[in-house]
Amino acid sequence: MIILGATPIGNLGDASRRLVDALSAATVVAAEDTRTAIQLMRALGVENRPRLVALHEHNETERAAELAEQAREEDVLVLTDAGMPTVSDPGYRLVEAAVAAGVRVTVLPGPSAVLAALAVSGLPTDRFAFEGFLPRTGRRAHLAALAAERRTLVFFESPHRIAAALADLAATFGADRRAVVCRELTKLHEEVRRGTAAELAAWAADGVKGEIVLVVAGAPERAADPEAALAEVLALVAAGARLKDASAEVAAATGLGRRELYEAALASRGR
Repeated sequence: MIILGATPIGNLGDASRRLVDALSAATVVAAEDTRTAIQLMRALGVENRPRLVALHEHNETERAAELAEQAREEDVLVLTDAGMPTVSDPGYRLVEAAVAAGVRVTVLPGPSAVLAALAVSGLPTDRFAFEGFLPRTGRRAHLAALAAERRTLVFFESPHRIAAALADLAATFGADRRAVVCRELTKLHEEVRRGTAAELAAWAADGVKGEIVLVVAGAPERAADPEAALAEVLALVAAGARLKDASAEVAAATGLGRRELYEAALASRGR
């Protein structure tokens, strides 16, 4: 089978017992960086010396099918440098190939920078979306497309780009949008910096170091505009929808009463 092993994101004490056991028994380890995998095994006191196969963003597409077939005969333990394989890290293409080939895939749960940052952020956790790394180009347009998202958003960002990213966040989401920068999670110099997008952009302007996760509050609920809602109902009716259906659709989207919209539409027709 394919075994996805979550590795510590900083503190070695977060390595699970199951991960240590899997490393001790593995015959094949597919690692994002084989040198990092060797260092991890040494740090955890694992004396086993499995065959190491490099599996990273530049070769995963070519190696996925081969490793999936190999997993029919022996377990293949998949590791990334930190955290859960496949989550903004190599592993997805391999899992995809294994599923297509009918090869079993299992997971050794463990550390996750996404969930760790979300948990300590102090922002709503009932609904969230992970957006991975912000794009290097077109970042402001990318953020603008997410500005109305109601769920809490989680991003990865480079320390060299976080100041510019926060400035773009303030420009597109609004200077007062709440956000949290989580830096060096689980490590000695862990820091959780909370504030508005504008405040965090000013803080980051002097430079920030370390691994960074950015958590951003969802867009606030806006009060519905009855006149705009009525205009939307009438536009749907003009496009061929029944008044009853149009009223129900707009009511569901705005939170306004269906009957009130229906009667307002009837009244506007009689003017």
